[in-house]
Amino acid sequence: MTGEIDLYGVFVPVLLVHAVLAFVLFSALRLVLTVTGFYRLIWHRPLVDVSLFVIVLATVAANLQG
Repeated sequence: MTGEIDLYGVFVPVLLVHAVLAFVLFSALRLVLTVTGFYRLIWHRPLVDVSLFVIVLATVAANLQG
């Protein structure tokens, strides 16, 4: 497997595709966490958001690999 995807003559890194998919899933997860009131229990929301995005990105990359 190469590290790039050919998209109409433009080579796009696979990590960028994974990051876009992870961002969509993360946005849905963040909405669910906001509605359920999870963010009221934590101290530093941006730190938790970055951590959750990294976890979602790692999960997407692991599941879509090879």
